[in-house]
Amino acid sequence: MPEKISDPKPPHGLSRLAFRTPLWLYRLHLGWLLGKRFLHLTHTGRKSGLPRQVVLEVVDHDSRTNTYYVTSGWGKKSDWYQNIQKTPQVRLQVGTKSWAALAETLSPEAAEQVILNYGRKHPALLGELARVMGYKIDGSEADMRALGRLVPVVAFKPVKS
Repeated sequence: MPEKISDPKPPHGLSRLAFRTPLWLYRLHLGWLLGKRFLHLTHTGRKSGLPRQVVLEVVDHDSRTNTYYVTSGWGKKSDWYQNIQKTPQVRLQVGTKSWAALAETLSPEAAEQVILNYGRKHPALLGELARVMGYKIDGSEADMRALGRLVPVVAFKPVKS
């Protein structure tokens, strides 16, 4: 079972600036430098109703359906996560391509499979991702599955026009 080691809070100060670097790359039309490991999400603010933007790490991509999967690093407290709960209609950009999508929070069972797949492909990265989310995992399949049940995983599915 993943060990809770901290209660992560969104970055502030200089670390916030570093976390926002990918967003500036997208704003400067250089998002392609990040490859397919990150996506640019434009969502609607739940209070303001204004467009908001964030860049998120992709944990999986189904190329058959063009569905992208991400985790909420700060859990259900993340502003983007709360915003998509109210308004799931979003816009994605990966590299130079952009499209409308619908955000859907996965069930714990589906989320554990996504995290397990990610952990099998990128065990060291999953360990680091878990640490950022406030957990320590031992790298076992059981720990990866348990982490998937603890953290929100969101699927972004393209909207058919």
